[in-house]
Formats: sequence, C-alpha cells, structure tokens
Amino acid sequence: MTTRKYFGTDGVRGLVGEYPITPEFALKLGWAAGKVLSKSGTKKVIIGKDTRISGYLLETSLEAGLIAAGIDVVLLGPMPTPAVAYLTQTFRAEAGIVISASHNPYHDNGIKFFSGNGLKLADSVELEIEAMLDDKMTCVPSEQLGKAHRLDNADGRYIEFCKGQFPNELSLEGLKIVLDCANGATYHIAPAVMRELGATVICHACEPNGVNINLNCGATHVDSLKRKVLEHDADVGIAYDGDGDRVMMVDHNGRVFDGDDIVYIIASQAFEQGTLGGGVVGTVMSNMGLENALKAKGIEFARSKVGDRYVMELLAQNGWKIGGESSGHVLSLDLISTGDGIISSLQVLAAMVSQNKTLQDLGQGFVKYPMNMINVRYSVSADPTTSPEVIAVVNEVEAELAGKGRVLLRKSGTEPVIRVMVEAEQEKQVLDFSQKIAEVVETVSN
Repeated sequence: MTTRKYFGTDGVRGLVGEYPITPEFALKLGWAAGKVLSKSGTKKVIIGKDTRISGYLLETSLEAGLIAAGIDVVLLGPMPTPAVAYLTQTFRAEAGIVISASHNPYHDNGIKFFSGNGLKLADSVELEIEAMLDDKMTCVPSEQLGKAHRLDNADGRYIEFCKGQFPNELSLEGLKIVLDCANGATYHIAPAVMRELGATVICHACEPNGVNINLNCGATHVDSLKRKVLEHDADVGIAYDGDGDRVMMVDHNGRVFDGDDIVYIIASQAFEQGTLGGGVVGTVMSNMGLENALKAKGIEFARSKVGDRYVMELLAQNGWKIGGESSGHVLSLDLISTGDGIISSLQVLAAMVSQNKTLQDLGQGFVKYPMNMINVRYSVSADPTTSPEVIAVVNEVEAELAGKGRVLLRKSGTEPVIRVMVEAEQEKQVLDFSQKIAEVVETVSN
C-alpha cells in the first residue's frame, strides 16, 4: 500500500501556522487538487468551513490555488461538514472541500475533500493530488482562470433539506429543546431547523467568535448541556461538535445518550417501521450491550475498525444503511451520504414524537456493559499484542468471561500506546481484568 505523505484518514490536519496547515501549503494543495479534478470535465469546487478564525486564511489560499488551476469556486462560508457534502451533490460540483478540525480546539485546523457524490475522495484521487504537490505550481492562461462567488442562501438550502428529512405528518410543537452548537458550524442551522419544525429552542454555545469553538461545550463536553437541560426543565438536550457531524443527546433527567444509544434508537425505529433494510454496523469500540440489545430484537450487528470511513465501507459491503460510533458519528445512508448530527438528532426526535415517548423511554432495552480502558505505552520497536505472554493472559480472561464480556487490545494510530479495553456484566470484573492484562502488556513492553 502506498504511504500517504499528507492525507490522513480524515484529510490533512495539524496546528495552524505549522506545516502543512500554512497558507503556502493550502495554496499549493488547492492548485494540485484543481489540476487533478479538472481532468474529469466539471470545473467547479465547493468550499465550506467551520467557525474557527483560521478558516479565513485557509479558504482564501485554497480559493487562489483552485482558480490558478482553472477551477470555479463556490464559497459557502460557515457550514456543517455534511452540508458541504450535500451541496456538492446538488450543485453537481466535481468536489467539495471542508476547512475544519472537527471537535479539536480552535488552534488546529484541517482540509478534507468530498467527491461529487458526497463521499470521501477515493484513495487513488488523494494519492494523485499528493503526487501533483511535488510539481512546480503553474497558472493557466488568464482567459482560462477560474471564477469565485459566494452562495448567499447556502444555509437556507440546507435548512430546507434537513426539515425535509423529518416526517411531514409530525411536528416538534410542545417540545422544549436545548441546543449546544459548540460555537461551531451548526450555530445558524440547527436552531432554525428545530424552530421551523415547531420546537421551543434554548440556544447554548451558539455565539462563535473564532476561538471559542468546542471550548467546554459541544458533543465532547456535555456537562454544561446537562446543566442547561435541568435548569430549563427541557424535554431534551442536543450537542453537536464543531463541524456538525457528531451528536450527543441528554434526556430530561440529565442522562447522556452517546452514539451507541442514538444508533440503537434509530435502528429500532426503522426496524419497527419495516424500513431498516438489513443490519447495523458499529465499531470494535461499540458497547457490547448495543450488540446484545439489537440481536434481542432480531437485528444483525457487525463491527468495523474505528473510524466512520470503515463503518461506511462495511455498510456498503453489506448493503446496509445504519451504523455509527459511540463518539456520536451516526450514518443513515438512506438520508445523506455522510455522518450528520442534525439529521441524526431529527430521527431521534421523530421517534419521540411518533411514539409519544421521552428520550429516556426510547433507551429502554439497551443496557450498557461496564467498560474500562487503560492506555499502556510501549517501545516503538516492539508490538506487545503479539507477545505469547499477552496472548496467554487475554485467552485466560476471555475464558473466564465465557462469552459474557469481551477483550480488545488496539494500537493507537497516533502514539505508541496499546489501548487495553475490557467489557463485562460486572464492574469489578472489568476493573480487575483490564488491570491484569495491562500489567502484562506493560511488563513485555519494557
């Protein structure tokens, strides 16, 4: 497999001002992408971004590079990542670009691409763009230069699309919802969607200033949302991350519903309506309780590697539609081509309204197994997971669990760390067994 120099599993990421998240690199990346994409005929690319301050810098640089390659640019301004995927399709663009570092702090940023069908770019195209980055940057003749314009009603188009995914016969009238938009890209979209569907909306973290994105708010920091739900006696709380592709929810009692809970509710609703069309995909980190709860309903469950890219691949392989990660990435491929926090939350709200149940009620039937994870650092020259001692202790623990729990050892993709995870019915078992395995991993790592 060819090694990538710049593209990771989710585009190019890094600290703003440090290579490759610099204006010079963004300019060259825009040009290289433009040269590759222009081969297919349509010479139009959509650019959207989240609310972090560095978005202005990277947007301008990408725009200049694309124009130099002869590509027309449509600027959306701050828009959720899934909105860029959707608008790329509707405008028949060759590609969409999102400037975002998702749930990371404001000083990080990233650049990721969607193909014309709203999916992540094929590996072959990303590798072709990387190869082009090694060439000297040129400029097409003046009469072939691209043009740029800003799409003024981009938010309105996406608001209407989101509303269209909510059943026509239902309304959110009578529901009080607290929305935490992480001071990110959903700040002007999600409140409008919910209000126009009839809900009473209380906004939290909907005032971006360029540096407060994801700051103690959003899908990765739900404590303030829990407090707001209880303070306002709301029916439900919803938190998105900075670019709007993740979602977490909070019921009226302040209990957090993560991606596993949301997948369970959406899949259960689809199954009862006869629209599920197959099974559900989770990841190796999805709670074992989710697998058991779905199987108890007669719903098949499969696990992929961690990452929405791999969930998507397994869904496509099986011909299924619904999947997700406990982190809040939820896929409903019958509605949209990528993870969409707003669409996912609307599906849960539709289940609440159609069944006249609270979020707490909808979660019944899914009992989470206690889980514990211990990170163990190891020498980069060794792989402890292949050690006979580690294999032996894992086999021993799995035999004691006797199918009523599971063990997972996973190498981190970003640091020399082995993640030791154990799930079981009893919390004491989880703590004891994870510690037992971690000690052996640590021993063979030193």
